[in-house]
Amino acid sequence: MPDDLPALPIRHVLHPTDFSPASELAFVHALAIALRARAALTILHIDREADPTTSWNEFPAIRATLEKWGLLPHGSPRNAVPKLGIAVEKVAVRDTDPVHGILAFLDQNPAQLIVLGTHGRDGMPRWLHAAVAEPVARGAGVMTLFVGQGARGFVSPDDGSVSLTHVLLPADREPTPKVAAPIARGLARAFDAFPRFTLLHVGDPKDIPAVRLDPTEEAVWERVLRSGPVVDQILQVAAALPADLIVMATRGRSGFLGALRGSTTERVVRHAPCPTLAIPEE
Repeated sequence: MPDDLPALPIRHVLHPTDFSPASELAFVHALAIALRARAALTILHIDREADPTTSWNEFPAIRATLEKWGLLPHGSPRNAVPKLGIAVEKVAVRDTDPVHGILAFLDQNPAQLIVLGTHGRDGMPRWLHAAVAEPVARGAGVMTLFVGQGARGFVSPDDGSVSLTHVLLPADREPTPKVAAPIARGLARAFDAFPRFTLLHVGDPKDIPAVRLDPTEEAVWERVLRSGPVVDQILQVAAALPADLIVMATRGRSGFLGALRGSTTERVVRHAPCPTLAIPEE
């Protein structure tokens, strides 16, 4: 792994898990991003009833995954993981309310990125369903990567390889993509990827937001203008590219799920053919 990777604005990645298949796919994305950002990774499980210590064997196997990816030799000791530049912690918390448990943990352990596994079109399984994911994302007010169980992830669980060929950025004047666009570029560079970035605007051409690009930028940018229902157009373009990642600016704590309240970001997340990264505007 190169030593001169550009820094991402991420020091701590939080991955809440309910040990479901959806969480397994989200886990490999959380681990891959933590590796590339040289960030700490916390895998958090909220247990409603049982003693949290009874669930340790269900947590994702960090060393086994890194060995499978060829980053550690087979049979490596536990202290081999920090040598890769990351610190990994597994935490089990007993709380009857998963939203409260996750947000309380974040209050004491701030993170710059949350990685959540979603269950396709109907939210999340077990306790990680829509009624949990949406309040967590709104309440946390930090970047959240939603990885759908039925979606095409950009990190391979088998070998850790990354495929970022097309990145879609739906954008409008409000909220502006001025924060989301640089983070999308930084994430791609961290993975040594040079995708085609598609800036999608749905609506009046005069409202297309301006995105300042570095003149030395090696990435390819294109602007696409569509009309019609916003969510439908986002999903159609994402499928047609096909997009490996959708990056959406949001309004942070005051309106994380978009101007249509509980619809734009939420519906994109539930129906997207690929992971969705939601980035609060501030």
